[in-house]
Amino acid sequence: MTTVLIADDQPLQRFGFRMLLESQDDLTILGEAANGTEAVRMTAELHPDMVLMDVRMPGLDGIEATRRIIATGDRTRVLILTTFDLDEYAYAGLRAGASGFLVKDAQPEDLLSGIRAVATGDAVVAPSLTRRLLDAYAHHLPTGKPAGEPEDPRLAALTDREREILTVIGKGWTNAEISARLHLAESTVKTHVGRVLAKTGSRDRIQAVILAYETKLAK
Repeated sequence: MTTVLIADDQPLQRFGFRMLLESQDDLTILGEAANGTEAVRMTAELHPDMVLMDVRMPGLDGIEATRRIIATGDRTRVLILTTFDLDEYAYAGLRAGASGFLVKDAQPEDLLSGIRAVATGDAVVAPSLTRRLLDAYAHHLPTGKPAGEPEDPRLAALTDREREILTVIGKGWTNAEISARLHLAESTVKTHVGRVLAKTGSRDRIQAVILAYETKLAK
């Protein structure tokens, strides 16, 4: 059973999410928050598996609320909700520690699969969408390390194969694509991906994508 906290300042939007989620046997709503401050407080009290987090809310917005929730080190994961014209907020949400993002007009089945993916620690968006988002806001990322600056320490423990895996994760390849293009069994790919996440301290695949961009492995 996956427990969910809904954070959105629009009562009708919260009602719609609740109706959808309550129709699923494996999802339970623990509560609803009307702003970021309530979301942070209720997360600390209820410890949901995940928070469905709107971005634009009065007072404390969803980005800062996400940052505060993740900073506690609790197991709760955050799924950011945004609209097509607010992708910069989705990017900021990922940098704040969210496990992924969805647009508010997503199909119900996409929202449900996204929630389940986040709850199990997987990426919530298709790699191609992640790539498009990061490409669009690549100017937020470092342009390269100055001459003589040491390599990012997060990469130090990676083997050559794991570095290659991180690079193609950053390019938006799925496990199946990595398996086919690098001629590896998919089970082997999953093992490599797991090791990359563990060694780099990435919470999930999306954080690994961001790392690949930040360290200029993915270009």
